[in-house]
Amino acid sequence: MRVTEADVPAGDGRTLHVYDTGPGGAGLDGAGLDGAGLDGAGLTVFWLHGTPNIGEPPEPLFAAAARHGIRWVSYDRPGYGGSTPHPGRTVGSAAADVSRIADALGLGRFAVMGHSGGGTHALACGALLPERVLAVVSGSGLAPFGAAGLDWFAGVGAASEATLRAALRGRAALAEHYATASFDPEMFTGADLAALDGPWGWLGEVAGKAAAGGLDAAVDDNLAYVAPWGFTPGQVTPPVLFLHGGQDRIVPSAHGAWLAARCPAAELWLRPDDGHVSVLGAAPAALDWLAGHA
Repeated sequence: MRVTEADVPAGDGRTLHVYDTGPGGAGLDGAGLDGAGLDGAGLTVFWLHGTPNIGEPPEPLFAAAARHGIRWVSYDRPGYGGSTPHPGRTVGSAAADVSRIADALGLGRFAVMGHSGGGTHALACGALLPERVLAVVSGSGLAPFGAAGLDWFAGVGAASEATLRAALRGRAALAEHYATASFDPEMFTGADLAALDGPWGWLGEVAGKAAAGGLDAAVDDNLAYVAPWGFTPGQVTPPVLFLHGGQDRIVPSAHGAWLAARCPAAELWLRPDDGHVSVLGAAPAALDWLAGHA
């Protein structure tokens, strides 16, 4: 797929760096669109990226997307890549940014898909843009901090827990944590490492590009995860598929089960032998689900 890039004004002095695989690419004024997220190429799907990544659309899913004629639209979350920082942003803030981009591209309705932190932000779009979002896929995402009936840290690996607990202590503590933390390979299962040695090594590429811009955006992400989101899972009224690995050491599968039980039109695909990354082996099938529900 050909990916084009453009900057879209966010309406508050910020800009959002956008990626688009559609005809003509990012910056289209919507000519030729029918207002329902469909053009000559088929369904439009917004990709919401993880932490820390930039927003390039998911190259490992291009072949599967092509079977459905899917047009990917994605963007660098504020502070990442070419997008202006947005201090104090919440998870829910993503919905306004996605809406602004959709307006700029002339898109009426669309589907949303995200993995890890992107899965969490995808839920924001389903909750706060129900009139525009056709369906949601949320992979390996966190439940809200303090979720009733969920032992939020149970099963979280040491490295991930240290990051999230630092976030609870505030920006300065989290920045200090990032400055001294080292990579912990134990956060990944053997299946995860095999996936990263294969097509999903792409995640390492986009993470490297994100890290080149510094850690401030990752700090903003993690602060948002442990703060009030600006919506509740019960507000996610479009059909939503939760995709989660039973061996996930970064976001335990109990988070996905908790969320699925509280969204009105939810389905949970629990993959018992998968981890945080290897669960993406089911992402092509999740695209089939998305196309069918959208």
